[in-house]
Amino acid sequence: MKQYPKIIAITGAESTGKSSLAKSLSEHYNVPFIPEYARAYIQNLNRKYTFEDVEYIAHQQLKQYHELTQSNFKVIFLDTWLLITKIWFEVVFNKVPDWIEKEIINCNIDLFLVCDTDLPWMADPVRENGGENRNLLQSKYIDEIKKYGFPFKVVRGVDQNRIQNAIAFIDKQF
Repeated sequence: MKQYPKIIAITGAESTGKSSLAKSLSEHYNVPFIPEYARAYIQNLNRKYTFEDVEYIAHQQLKQYHELTQSNFKVIFLDTWLLITKIWFEVVFNKVPDWIEKEIINCNIDLFLVCDTDLPWMADPVRENGGENRNLLQSKYIDEIKKYGFPFKVVRGVDQNRIQNAIAFIDKQF
């Protein structure tokens, strides 16, 4: 039975340093990471995103996941994951494609690192959920992780301290 790669999903509310952390961890462990697909996709739209766009994003997340899980890397980092996409569907569209639940259950995520909201929210053209919505969504993400029984750790701190805290969690876990 294949033990590797271990899959670590970086998650959390908007503007919590997920992408920076995923990139830093992949560099530290000298392994690949799957960048956030949604950001690039949404930035390149010349219109408001639709339900179908978000579903396409989810399919691309899965495609990238399946490609890298066939590798022999010790660990792979995911910058966001289907749990965020599921909640995105719920919050924006009040419905979720039936297949998402099954994929969340069937995908092997060994650890979720939840980036805390201890970093200030920074506006950009893609972000929609600052202020109270940010904290509400953060709670929803953690509740979903618990619902599915995934192991998780909340990563706090700024810059190098945040990275070192994440590395400590990973090294202790594996």
